[in-house]
This record gives sequence, structure tokens and C-alpha cells, in this order.
Amino acid sequence: MEANTKNELHAIISGKSQVRYGGVIQTIASYLDQGQRTSPKAEISKHLKKQETESLERFINENGLWVEVDLTLYVSEGAEQKVYLKNSESVFKLNDAIYYGCWRDYLINLLLHNFFFPDTAYKLLGFTKVEGAVFAVVEQHYVTFTTPTELEDVKRFLSQNGFQNTKNNDYYNPDLGIIIEDLHDENVLTKNKIVYFIDTVFYLTADFYK
Repeated sequence: MEANTKNELHAIISGKSQVRYGGVIQTIASYLDQGQRTSPKAEISKHLKKQETESLERFINENGLWVEVDLTLYVSEGAEQKVYLKNSESVFKLNDAIYYGCWRDYLINLLLHNFFFPDTAYKLLGFTKVEGAVFAVVEQHYVTFTTPTELEDVKRFLSQNGFQNTKNNDYYNPDLGIIIEDLHDENVLTKNKIVYFIDTVFYLTADFYK
């Protein structure tokens, strides 16, 4: 089962298979892919990140992917993204890939999230600039929680799906070679006894490519 899942994920990341809202994400990730598989935890120089951002901006310009977000509808923000209200059903989230060494790794994170958690899938609408910095703009279903999230419920759910708790709110699936981090009770909400993962930070490890 895990081998089949890994094969499916490889197909999604390479653009050979579909995932919810994956089309635009896959296209941009492919454009940025230089054919080098580097560890997501490896240090990448600011110079290389800047070069990649310049390449991303060219793609955005050529494909009309700049979008406007009403910044007055601000809701909240964490270390990784800013949240704005769209309507009663959806929110916009702005992310500058701060948790990632490169934009492609952030885009892969979106694909992984949409595969594992389709109920809260990210729809990449385009990009915007805030104070000169490039931010991805994604739309996501707005989840209202009914009870506080019990982290033991999160651990139990992930354990049933092959993810082992490594420390605090971080998990690792040794069969898939995938890390998922930062799953505290503000990033996983509980509605009617069902847990919804609304903010995730996925990383691929070298084991993913074995």
C-alpha cells in the first residue's frame, strides 16, 4: 500500500498524475525544476533563492498570474502566512515560502497537502506583492471549529496513516520519506469530532526518492 502511495505521489509531483487543484501548481513547479533533487532541509543561498524568485516573476508576468487581495480583510497570521477573509465559505492565504529553501519545495508542499487533505485543499490563484516581497495567494475552505483540538487525536489519526510523532507537533512517515511539521491546535481544527488540517508544512526527504 505504501509503495503504491509513494508511486502515486511521484506521479503527482512530476505532473503525470492529477490531484485536486494541482494543475497550476504542477505547471509552475515544473517550470522552476532545474532537474536537481536537493534535500528540502539543505541550506540554499539567498542568491539562488533570489534567482529562482526572479524566474518565478517572469513566469507570473508571462502568464498573467498577478492577483489582487483586499488587505483590509485581514484575519490573522502565523510565521508562515497571512490570512484574509474572502467570504463566509473561504479565506485567502498569502505565503512567501519562508519555511522553504526554494519556491518549488513550497509548491510540492501544496501538492502533498492536497493529496492527503483534499477537504482543505489549497487552490493556487496566483501571486501578489506585499512591500516588495512575492507571496503566493491560495484559497482554502473556511473551517469553523466546534471544539478545541486534542493533540492526542491528531497523533492517533496520523499514526493510523503511517506518520510517527518525532517531537512536539512534528511527524515522519518512514515508508514514504515525508515529514509533516507544525501540527499544533491552531493548524488542526476539530469540527463535529472530525479533525481538519488547515495549515501544514510538508518536506520530502532523500528517502522519498529511494
